[in-house]
Amino acid sequence: MQPDLPTTLLIGSCEAFGGKSAVVLGLLRQLLAADRGVRVGKPLATSVETAGSAGQDALIDDDVRFIGSILGLPPEHLLPSLHQLDADSATQRLLHGDAGPADHSACQAVRQQLQDLGPDALVLLEAAGTLSEGLLYGLSLVQLAQDLQAPVLLVHAWSDARSVEPLLEARAQLGDLLAGVVLNAVAPEDVEAIRAQVCPALARLGIPVYGVLPRSPLLRSVTVEELVARLDARVLCCQDRLDLLVETLSIGAMNVNAAMEFFRRRRNMAVVTGADRTDIQLAALEASTQCLILTGVGEPLPQLINRAEELEVPLLKVEHDTLTTVEVIEHAFGHVRLHEGVKATYAMRLVDEHCDFGPLFTRLGLPLPV
Repeated sequence: MQPDLPTTLLIGSCEAFGGKSAVVLGLLRQLLAADRGVRVGKPLATSVETAGSAGQDALIDDDVRFIGSILGLPPEHLLPSLHQLDADSATQRLLHGDAGPADHSACQAVRQQLQDLGPDALVLLEAAGTLSEGLLYGLSLVQLAQDLQAPVLLVHAWSDARSVEPLLEARAQLGDLLAGVVLNAVAPEDVEAIRAQVCPALARLGIPVYGVLPRSPLLRSVTVEELVARLDARVLCCQDRLDLLVETLSIGAMNVNAAMEFFRRRRNMAVVTGADRTDIQLAALEASTQCLILTGVGEPLPQLINRAEELEVPLLKVEHDTLTTVEVIEHAFGHVRLHEGVKATYAMRLVDEHCDFGPLFTRLGLPLPV
């Protein structure tokens, strides 16, 4: 860290939707509990839906805004983004040659933003989705780390030993700026083995591990509203229940007796079935179903809609075939932003229970949270 800059930590990942926001939430809560006036920002915004409250023209990323609302941060502690990553701006920059890997102007603007906060501030900056995302804007994780000389905490999904390859690439690009990693989305039954075997092995490679987070169906879940948007679905009832969280997907293509037995073993489902399968539809409504998605031609019977309304289960109708519908839903799991309060609360609890940031705080020159 350069002496004229505040203490700054970059949080990134090797792959998109690696769990950065969850770790940012957990870290921030610990720092706030230690009475640190911490700022949070995202130099390259990846999602912006509302105008900034820190100023009429402030470009505040939706993740930053959500984190601020959950933790009660004052608006002035939410740092505006410099650019927004979207198709239109990327096209403009590509065609006009506005930026690229050799451009340092954006990072210089970030440095000035940090200098204005003063050397006593503490800043957490969330990078874009991958190591290289943002190169066109001069705001990739590696560019920011090198220009600011700021340490980097990576959040990385871990499945098996092959998952180390992106971390080794990150280590090669970041060198000693790689402060460590939180392993995420680990199968719950593997957490202890990862802690005992993999964490020491990574430490020997110069990659300290500060936590091993188990995979969570809740954190991978998607709201019914998100499914409506992705499927361009027509909502037939229970418009006010679209905030329900879907954790699993079931396909109603078997006989009704087999379907009932299968549905009993699932929880918080989205059930996809043909519009003509009234028997399956009624069976699904009696199970742990968060929404019922009807495919194919035809409309549901009035008694089905009435029963769905009684049980407050949203009923959706889509124009896609069943296979396409299933593919869209499966891709949604684990690829949505952490923008629900129940998810945020659970994420912070996971970080508290499974992470030890003591060595990281020591590296940053911060007192250990009590």
